[in-house]
Amino acid sequence: FQNKMALRFDGKVAIVTGAGGGLGKTYAVELAKRGCKVVVNDLGGDRHGTSSSSSMADKVVAEIKAAGGQAVANYDSVEFGDKIVKTAIDNFGRIDIVINNAGILRDVSLLKMTELDWDLIFKVHVKGAYAVTKAAWPYMRDQKYGRIVVTSSNAGVHGNFGQANYAAAKSALIGFANSLAQEGAKYNILANTLVPTAGSRLTETVMPQNLVDALKPEFVTPLVTYMVHDSFEESGKVFEAGAGWYGTIQYYKSKGKVISHATADDIAKNWSTITNMNGAEFIGTIAEQGARLVSILEEHGSSSGNGSAAGGASGGAFPSNIKSSALFQEMADGVKADPNAVKPLKSIVLYVITDGKNELGKFTLDFKSANPSVYLGDVQNGEKPNATVTVADSDFVDIAAGKLNAQKAFMSGKLKVKGNVMLLQKLQTLLEKAKKSKL
Repeated sequence: FQNKMALRFDGKVAIVTGAGGGLGKTYAVELAKRGCKVVVNDLGGDRHGTSSSSSMADKVVAEIKAAGGQAVANYDSVEFGDKIVKTAIDNFGRIDIVINNAGILRDVSLLKMTELDWDLIFKVHVKGAYAVTKAAWPYMRDQKYGRIVVTSSNAGVHGNFGQANYAAAKSALIGFANSLAQEGAKYNILANTLVPTAGSRLTETVMPQNLVDALKPEFVTPLVTYMVHDSFEESGKVFEAGAGWYGTIQYYKSKGKVISHATADDIAKNWSTITNMNGAEFIGTIAEQGARLVSILEEHGSSSGNGSAAGGASGGAFPSNIKSSALFQEMADGVKADPNAVKPLKSIVLYVITDGKNELGKFTLDFKSANPSVYLGDVQNGEKPNATVTVADSDFVDIAAGKLNAQKAFMSGKLKVKGNVMLLQKLQTLLEKAKKSKL
């Protein structure tokens, strides 16, 4: 086990659910080879979730130990996630990695499906992932480190005949992981979704045997191993592996068509345009979707132009009575040091800082002129801002410090934007890349 593999997990502790065989076993064994201490969880039941046995987990632990690795078995159902996490803490003192792999199948058409068929699937796949992850979360949050993987399926992405219960649960897990990615960002907790295709006791019911034999679980293992490593930086993403192919799944939306006061007849008439995916737009976050909606409202004429409140001095030092001044000063210093970093934006952003009701001051980010600058006051030289941001002084400071989620502030009305919302995201990306203030 102790070789010179580049991606090491020394000092790390992982929980792999459903690790008694198939994909889970390969994850557990591979992590142990690379120095990770592993909790091998497996109820030992059949693929329908109706039995249990300790032998499967024990065999994997024995294999790991025989090769010089460290592992301990856990036989609890994943719905009792606190017990599984307790096994990690009691034996190894911490938990760094959770791979939610446990699953069952109860394939049946909707007409013949029973309440038990539906409930058992959700109890294992969704409630199980929730229970284990929630129990591990406080430890990850306190240590400011965590790597979480949930297991979805192509059935969750595309649906599959006779798997309405399974497909619905697997689709739910994508939203679960994407939400965890946002909640865990400031604690260095990364959460992602895996869509594996591999031969196992679950897939043998929906694939011919020769294909099951060809799709070895070991083909998926390298991706998962990298996804839970220190060096991995992606979060809130969906990755796929199978048959030696590795890729990612993303969401795109058609350009569509804005139709004010549309009727069903208007929708029918414009259907080919609405569904045309030429020039489709990638939407990576709900914040981008929110910005997209604002742009649509502007296209309807529901949003006003780039107005700004009256008052505020122009030029000069940033006022000490405005807490945000320090942020704008940092931006000003950064732009002065490297003006070329913001020139690609070719835009002007006006910030209206308030006390929650009344205006305290205005700050202009002029990245349109030949000499980009950040200055106190309204936009000068007869120019108009491409985007105007109105926000309370304390809220802006909290957003910059990561105490207030910018997306939530925007959706709740604390952060008001007129004009080109997407411009702010581009601006934030540039400033973060330059390690300047977070907008």
